[in-house]
Formats: sequence, structure tokens, C-alpha cells
Amino acid sequence: MIGIIIAIISGALMSVQGVFNTGVTKETSVWVSSSFVQFTALIVCLIAWFVTGRESSFSELFQVENKYMLLGGAIGAFITFTVIKSVDIVGPTKAAMVIVVSQLIIAYLIELFGMFGIEKADFEYRKLFGVIIIIAGLITFKWD
Repeated sequence: MIGIIIAIISGALMSVQGVFNTGVTKETSVWVSSSFVQFTALIVCLIAWFVTGRESSFSELFQVENKYMLLGGAIGAFITFTVIKSVDIVGPTKAAMVIVVSQLIIAYLIELFGMFGIEKADFEYRKLFGVIIIIAGLITFKWD
């Protein structure tokens, strides 16, 4: 249950962040806004690391077996950029819905093919049907 609550909070925060970042972008630029987002995230993470204890250190990053996993921060910069642009172009509701559908489809494909060290899942028609229903809901809810 706690995982569901955390996921709900995450989704809510992502929606609010997208709107905030788009607002900052309108008064600056997309890369200034994105840089500020990433910089403030770094500050918050460093503070949290100092406050919660430092069981691990940055030197452990060099021991990560699959080095491509370290691209998460770079991907985060492009996530910030694409969220800002999508909210600006199509609005927060449509952007959030398309983003969530995209996340769902890609996450399911990652599971199906066992990519990036994730345990491979079996294909299930009911999950495919669920994705189709979500896409139909997106079209019904907001498409002009």
C-alpha cells in the first residue's frame, strides 16, 4: 500500500512540477529553466544525503557494473525539457496523460523483454487490453 501512496504522490508532484517549470520557461528559456531544475534537485539530494546519513559514498558510483545506468541524470535533463515543451504546447492535462501512457507502454516493454536487468515478464493479453483501454480513455478524455 505504501508503494501505491508514494506513486500517487510522485504523479501529483510531476504534474505540479511540469506546470511550474513551464511557467519559469516562459520568463526565461527552456535550458535556463531545465538547468535550474536540475541544480535545485542536486542541492535537495545533497541535503537529504547529509541529513539521512551517508551509508554510501560517491566513489561507489565508479563501481556500478552497468555503466549505462549512470545516464539517469542525463535522461532526467531531457525529461525536464520534454515535459516543459509538452505542457507548453498541449497543456498540462493532455501532456500528463500522454506522458503516463508512454511510461506505461515503455515500462511494459522493458518488462516483456527483460531489458536493463529487469526480470523478464510473460506476455499477457489482459495487460495489452488494459493499455488499449487507457489509450481509448486518453482519446475520449481530451482529444479534440
